[in-house]
Amino acid sequence: MFKYGTEHLTVNKAIAIANGTLHAGMTEDVKNNIKKCRQNVETIASSNKAVYGINTGFGPLCDVQITPEQTSKLQENLLITHAVGVGNPIDKELSKIMMICKVHALCQGFSGVRLELIERIIYFIENDLLPIVPEQGSVGASGDLAPLAHLFLPLLGEGEFWVDNSIKPAKTVLKQHGLKPMKLEAKEGLGLINGTQFILAHAIIGLKKMAYLLDLADVSGTMSLEGFQGSASPFKEALHKIRPFKGNLKVAERIRMLLKDSQNLENHFECSRVQDPYSIRCMPQVHGASRNAYCHLNELAEIEMNSVTDNPIILSETEAVSGGNFHGQPLAMALDYASIAASELGNIADRRCYLLLEGKYGLPRLLTEAGGLNSGFMIPQYTTAALVTENKSLCFPPSADSIPTSLGQEDHVSMGSISGRKFNQILGNIEKILAIELMYAAQALEFRRPNTFSKTIEENFKIIRQQVAKLEDDRVLKDDINTLITMVKNQVFIVH
Repeated sequence: MFKYGTEHLTVNKAIAIANGTLHAGMTEDVKNNIKKCRQNVETIASSNKAVYGINTGFGPLCDVQITPEQTSKLQENLLITHAVGVGNPIDKELSKIMMICKVHALCQGFSGVRLELIERIIYFIENDLLPIVPEQGSVGASGDLAPLAHLFLPLLGEGEFWVDNSIKPAKTVLKQHGLKPMKLEAKEGLGLINGTQFILAHAIIGLKKMAYLLDLADVSGTMSLEGFQGSASPFKEALHKIRPFKGNLKVAERIRMLLKDSQNLENHFECSRVQDPYSIRCMPQVHGASRNAYCHLNELAEIEMNSVTDNPIILSETEAVSGGNFHGQPLAMALDYASIAASELGNIADRRCYLLLEGKYGLPRLLTEAGGLNSGFMIPQYTTAALVTENKSLCFPPSADSIPTSLGQEDHVSMGSISGRKFNQILGNIEKILAIELMYAAQALEFRRPNTFSKTIEENFKIIRQQVAKLEDDRVLKDDINTLITMVKNQVFIVH
C-alpha cells in the first residue's frame, strides 16, 4: 500500500494509484497528524486574532474579519464562487490524479482540514467518482483555483461527476452511493482550492507520455538511419565522453544498442560517404537535449508531488504562515522548457522523413518504385511539416506572461495551467509525427533487404507490418497513418 502523507510519490506511482494497480491509504500516524493540525485550526478560528483564510475574507478581502458563526458559509462560498472554469472537461485520468496529489498534500498535516473530508476524497478516488473539471480558467497562482473548485464542488453536492461517458449531477451520484453532501468548516475551502494540482497532473501525464516518446524517437530515428544507410561512427562512446551531457550519452548508447549486429550496417561499412545530415548524425545531441529537459521537469514534478502547496500553512495553534507555496512558477517554467524539448523531437523527425524521400543512396524517390503514376509517400511529409509548425506555435512560453488578478493582490501569476495543457498538446502531435516516421522508415527498410537489422529493429518492423503493409501502388494512406498513431498511443513498440 502506498502511504499518503509519508511515502515518496512519483510519476509512476501516481499513475498506478489512478489506474488501480497500486492501493493507497493513510496510516494511523498520518491520521493523528491530520487531527492535531485540525485542532490547531479550530483554536485559531475561535480566537480574536485575524488569520488569513481562517477567520478573514480572501484575496483583497483579507482585511475583513469573519465571525465564527459565518465560518462554514465563508468556506462554501469560496468553492462556489471560484468554480468559474470554461471549455471542455479535462480527461478523467487528470481529474483522478489531481485528487490523488491533493490527498497526498493534505495528509502531510499542515493544511488543517478534517480527517473525514480527506476520507471522502479517497472514497471518490477508490470508487471512480471523477468530478467534471473544465480545462480553462486557471492562472496558476493562488494555485489552480478554478479547476480545484470544480474538482471539489461535489463534496458539497454541487457540480457534476463522470458516470461512464456521460455527465451526472453530483447530488444524484452521491445519493446513489448513500453519501450526504458535506459541510465545510474553517480553512477547508481554502485548503481544497489552493494548490498546483491541475498543473501537476498535466505534468505527470505528460512526463509518462514523454518518457516513451523519447525512447520511441531513438527507435524511429535509428530505423530511418538504417533505411538511409547512415554511418554509426557519430555514436561512438569516445566521442560523447568528451562532451558528457547525460542525455547525449544515453541516446548514443541506445543507438549503438539499436544498431547491434546489423547486417545492413556492415554491408556499407566501407562506403565513401563522409558525413550524414544532422538529422541523422546529431540525434544524440538533439534527442539528448530533450532528455535533459525531461529529467529536469521530472525532478521538479517529484518535488511538487511531495510538497504542501495550499495557504496558509498551519505550524502550531498560534502560528499560521501566509506565503506563496501555491505559486505555479517552478513547474510552469519547466513545462515550457519541456514543451520546446518535445517539439524538437518532431522537428528533427520530420527532417528524417524528408531525407528518405530524396531518392539517395539506393532508395527510390518518394519511396516508390513506380514514381510518376504513383506519388508514393510524398504527401504524408506535408502532414509532419504542418504538425511541426503547429508545435512551434504552441512553444510560446505562458510562464513569460502575467496578468494581475484579485484587485492587484495577486499581481504576478504563473499561467502554468496553460503551460501544462500546451505541453500535452505538443506531445499528442509528436505521437503523430513519429507514427509517420515509422511508416516511412519501414518502407525504406524494405529496399535494404535481404540485409537484416538488429533484433529490436526487426521486431518493430514486424509489429508495423502486422498492421500496415508495404506500399506497392498508391492507396489511401489515412488508415495506415491512423493505425500507426493508435499503436504509438498504446505504446506497442519495443523501445528497449
